[in-house]
Amino acid sequence: MEIKLFINGQFKDSSDKIIRTSFDPSNGQEVAKYHVPSNRDIDEAVTAAREAFANPAWKNMSQENRADLLLKISEKIKERAKEIVDVEVRDSGSTLRKAKADVHNTSAFFKVMSKVARDLKLSVKDEAASRAGFSINSREYTPVGVCAQIIPWNFPLVMAGWKIGPVLATGCTTVLKTAEETPASAAILAEIIRDAGVPAGVVNIITGGADVGRALLAHPEIRKVAFTGSTPVGKEILKTVAPNITTATMELGGKSANIVLDDADLSIAVDGALYAFLYHSGQACDSGTRLLVQEGIYQEFMDKFLARIKDVKVAPTTDPNAGYGPVVSEKQLKTIMGFIEKTKSEEGKLLSGGSRITAGEFAKGYFIEPTAFEITPKHTIFHEEIFGPVVGVTKFKTEEEAVALANNSKYGLAGAVWSKDHSRAHKIASQLEAGTVWINEYHLLNPGMPFGGFKESGLGREMGSEGIMSYLEVRHIWESDCDEREKKVWLDAIF
Repeated sequence: MEIKLFINGQFKDSSDKIIRTSFDPSNGQEVAKYHVPSNRDIDEAVTAAREAFANPAWKNMSQENRADLLLKISEKIKERAKEIVDVEVRDSGSTLRKAKADVHNTSAFFKVMSKVARDLKLSVKDEAASRAGFSINSREYTPVGVCAQIIPWNFPLVMAGWKIGPVLATGCTTVLKTAEETPASAAILAEIIRDAGVPAGVVNIITGGADVGRALLAHPEIRKVAFTGSTPVGKEILKTVAPNITTATMELGGKSANIVLDDADLSIAVDGALYAFLYHSGQACDSGTRLLVQEGIYQEFMDKFLARIKDVKVAPTTDPNAGYGPVVSEKQLKTIMGFIEKTKSEEGKLLSGGSRITAGEFAKGYFIEPTAFEITPKHTIFHEEIFGPVVGVTKFKTEEEAVALANNSKYGLAGAVWSKDHSRAHKIASQLEAGTVWINEYHLLNPGMPFGGFKESGLGREMGSEGIMSYLEVRHIWESDCDEREKKVWLDAIF
């Protein structure tokens, strides 16, 4: 598979002729060759987005027509689902089940964005602020302009959808940069966007590393940045965009607390705790990697937890029964193993796993055993994001201690509470410094609700009305409802 730059509605070679390769993390086999943009290519992409933003064919398009385009994209994703799943499995290390869910969820998201676009009111009179005989006050919403959007490698198709959907719904334009590790599914999405009839230049898609990202973000024509990735990179991005006062929304790292109270239904909570940290090999920013268990049920819970963890099948991604597959790259594997070895050296109690899997069919892939440690806040992995199949388990006595432990983090992306008493769970959930809190659930998201983090887990929100509004500027229109000069007494202030 060859992945070219998608600029101004066409696929083109890199002007510098730089071509790199992405690999299947299950077996090291080549998946795709992708073109890396030069600074000239990046400028061309931003220029195409700027010109498309000003083009009446896009600028003046009705919300009904924008909604129709989004619905077409949704339908075309479904039509090409099998192809996308095959690519996503080989490119990102997703299991078949995870990849199928990602394709379904991305198609569904564009359908939701279609309804959002259809219902979006871009001019709203404020009755409370208006007064007959004095003034009529309204809010007008206008697209922010050219966006730079940068997505990570863990959910490449889903993240592309989360970024592009609001752009199309609001009338913005974008240059989207995919991660070097996972360029493939976004290339198919580019074809779908083109075939759906989105005007040339509205969506441009390129692939590259940090240097490409920095060049894109520093471009003076960029009016909004949307980034999903690590907190350290997010901090660097803020420095890059500050000189141009560029609007930025960021969904960053997490170290989410998963609290199991002593009245939890263990038949659900045990599986929920495993799902929370093992889904997609633990490579989800909201993963529940700090498992807090109340002391009254601690031993019973851990006995069931350690027995059940053996039922999770680690396998190559083409295995339909794989619970999870490889981590995305050798670099990521080394990072995870480094955290595991550090926790051992800090005398964290190893409860399960702790090693790379290399036997037989696993030899050329990046597979790690499901790993659990018993830890306290003194251990590094209580605080640092690992992005792998590793969980730290901590015992607590009281609800107050659980909240204190959960909030003892620089991050605040997500969290969960497990209890049969919903009022008790709500009481704790409302005290957690996190943007999403599940009660008796984990990982599930609703596109109609906001997703993002407190503290160092980000700025702004994806999805929900909050996510849509971040792509719009608001203009206050004050219209006089007074046509008599003698009543405009404020004018006399200068006479």
